[in-house]
Amino acid sequence: MKQSNINHYQKFELENEVAYADPHRLVQMLFEGAMVRLSKAKVFIDEQNREKTNEALGRVAEILGTLQESLDLEKGGNVANNLYQLYDYLLRRLLIANKDQDKAVIDEVLKLLAEVKLGWDGIRDEYVKTLPTEPGAVNANKGLSESLKA
Repeated sequence: MKQSNINHYQKFELENEVAYADPHRLVQMLFEGAMVRLSKAKVFIDEQNREKTNEALGRVAEILGTLQESLDLEKGGNVANNLYQLYDYLLRRLLIANKDQDKAVIDEVLKLLAEVKLGWDGIRDEYVKTLPTEPGAVNANKGLSESLKA
């Protein structure tokens, strides 16, 4: 019963944060969610729980797909195109990690995602300066927020 209450509270907190997050923060949350699930997948591999490994890696694949779809390839130029290709590569690596139950491949994906997240985190201050200052002016992106809730 106690774990159920904790899970309920965590879900409520996540939904609350998603509801008020700006698009930049939503992307940060997607990276964080993917990285947590990759770490869990490694534990599930150790436990030889293929079903949970598959579920965790499948969720990471969904997150990467969401990140890929959110890219504006026309306005984003080379950066957006390079990210698109990187996400595509990571998706292919996830398939191999799942098929072979290979923690080294998961570590590779984790490392690459951490590097992208570090760059994304680094531009947070500049992004915040562009936000409207009036209360309640949130520019949440529905596609990104829906992916976080799943």
